[in-house]
Amino acid sequence: MGRYWKGQVVRFFTLGVPAYRLRYVVPVTLPTIERFYRMIRHAIYATSLQELRLLEGAVELDETMFGGRRPGKRGWGASGKHMVFGMYQRNGHVLTFPVGSRAGDTLIPLITHHSKPGSLYYTDDWWAYTFLSIRGNHVVVTKEKGVPKGRDHLNGIEGFWSFAKHWLYQFRGVPRKYFHLYLKEVEWRFNHRDANLLPILRGLLNQSVNVQRV
Repeated sequence: MGRYWKGQVVRFFTLGVPAYRLRYVVPVTLPTIERFYRMIRHAIYATSLQELRLLEGAVELDETMFGGRRPGKRGWGASGKHMVFGMYQRNGHVLTFPVGSRAGDTLIPLITHHSKPGSLYYTDDWWAYTFLSIRGNHVVVTKEKGVPKGRDHLNGIEGFWSFAKHWLYQFRGVPRKYFHLYLKEVEWRFNHRDANLLPILRGLLNQSVNVQRV
């Protein structure tokens, strides 16, 4: 029975069904489903870190905030929000990192560790990106009323932000201590957007179980 319901839950997870929607579908309690979902997200997180790759070519960089609307300050520095830095290789992979600030000493190490020198970087005009003209080619995308001026753009990373926020909205709030797991899950789904996720996920879980047994 255990193997059967776990197989069901893996399929539902692959389809993006939130855990709370399964409480009347599988013969286990909601806390059990949530723990199994969390184990799946841990497996995705660990594998994603092992498979980190250097981005190259045309790379878009941007930061954004995740979290529902709350009273008080809005935008950068708003309470209860998660700040995230993203790097997107056009027509390729995205990498995301929860960060504590937009300062150069936070963003610069991430850029240098996860992209190849000589890349073509696209960013907004935030001052922390000014060093990129030394590391490679740097295109600053300026906007007027939210619309890019000229042909340069950040459509790739902005499209990912939209996808990620829409995906996470269905969970009716993400626990702060597990936000990094949810974020890495969305990154993983995006990076495998043209693949059948079910066999990939089964492989990750089998590998995770085998590692725990060693």
